[in-house]
Amino acid sequence: MASLPSRLTKKQKQLLCPMLGDVDLTLLFKASVHGYNAAAFHKNCDCQGPTLLVAYNSSGHIYGGYTSKDYNQSRQNIIDSEAFLFYFPIHGGNPVTIKIAPGYNVRIDDSDGPSFGQELYFMHKNQPYLYDEGHMGYKRGSFNYDALNLYGNNTQLCECEVYKANKIVNPPVPQVTAGPVKEKPWRNILWTEKQKQDLMKCIKDHKPLVSSVNRVRILMIGPVGAGKSSFFNSINSIFMGRMTNKAMAGSSGTSLTTQFRTYPLKDGREGKPLPFVLCDTMGLEEQTGAGLDIEDISSIIQGLIPDRYQFNPMVPFHRDEQKSSRPSSLQQKIHCVVYMIDATKISLMSSKLEEKLAAIRKKVNSLSVPQIVLMTKVDEACPLVEEDLQKVYVSSYIKTKVQEVSSRLGVPVSCVLPVKNYSQELELNLNCDLLLLTAVQQMLNYAEDYLDDVDANVA
Repeated sequence: MASLPSRLTKKQKQLLCPMLGDVDLTLLFKASVHGYNAAAFHKNCDCQGPTLLVAYNSSGHIYGGYTSKDYNQSRQNIIDSEAFLFYFPIHGGNPVTIKIAPGYNVRIDDSDGPSFGQELYFMHKNQPYLYDEGHMGYKRGSFNYDALNLYGNNTQLCECEVYKANKIVNPPVPQVTAGPVKEKPWRNILWTEKQKQDLMKCIKDHKPLVSSVNRVRILMIGPVGAGKSSFFNSINSIFMGRMTNKAMAGSSGTSLTTQFRTYPLKDGREGKPLPFVLCDTMGLEEQTGAGLDIEDISSIIQGLIPDRYQFNPMVPFHRDEQKSSRPSSLQQKIHCVVYMIDATKISLMSSKLEEKLAAIRKKVNSLSVPQIVLMTKVDEACPLVEEDLQKVYVSSYIKTKVQEVSSRLGVPVSCVLPVKNYSQELELNLNCDLLLLTAVQQMLNYAEDYLDDVDANVA
């Protein structure tokens, strides 16, 4: 039989293949040709090794899943730690992946059509439909996904393709005498003690461009548990030379921070104040009336909210009428906004939280304040980085996550910085310090650009 025409574009294949390893894709099954039929699916796809399913619906959504395990109708529960779901964002961008949860089966290897997690059933009952048990009210288990993002809540299929993921076998490379070839990092950083000391000196010696500002004020924003308070504790630990836990941090379903806090830092216990202040806020939550309100963020940026102000998610901050006529000084305002995003939860971000972040970015843009994203918990997201933090800028997986954050939040890739906060460590780590200090240096640089712009407008 002649080769089947693929609906995936060359560009889409180029974006999908790196998530599968060093592979190329061969189309095995195409529902519009073979029929939406389980028997036809198994005839073409059984015993073919790793496969990628790609589904299309009339709403324009392209999504599916990958399994490294054969289909062979064994009637066994199949465990596959490499399995994942994916989707292309409807407005463009890199594919988003959703890994299988630890300890769950990817499917029962039966004679029905392809399925993932005993939740998503493609070509259900030999019809051009997707059956989603989670969408029907059942609790999700194997995959934690948002149906609106994954397939737009449109379960009708207009095509379903299954590809064999062929491992590319490269010919042996002739041996050379120049020594081992190192993997080329996609960003450069010096992993040395001297670099750490240079960064610390540069940060300590920083002087804001505008004379009326003696400390740069940096506002940290992010979902509950993303690591805002942990970031402050980590930076404070570096300059104190020991582990500190001044800001309340931990794991909780709701925000541990309920006040607006400004945290000045010092260069050691008896040292001089550092030239920046980290401002911590209540965590963002997707529900209406929960977490930090967008209007509160606007008030913070404009320097209207005092330190230790107690947030009320139901009632945004209202400035005292007697003080409303007095504008805030530039020193009181925020000079750089930093979003904290958990690298392990990027693909699980709900559409509601994504919409809230987009609204915040729009508000911050209107105030002309620069914005940076810190992608936290990179060690938990990638085993390669967990083993060696210096691999963070070698890891192709971390690179795809940086690109995904860039796409979903609408910020340039250069503004997304991977970091690891201190959480359970008892001693400082050079590699961890370098990532954190590099992030602080970028914040000061961005704040300097903002102050330069403000000073030019005043002049």
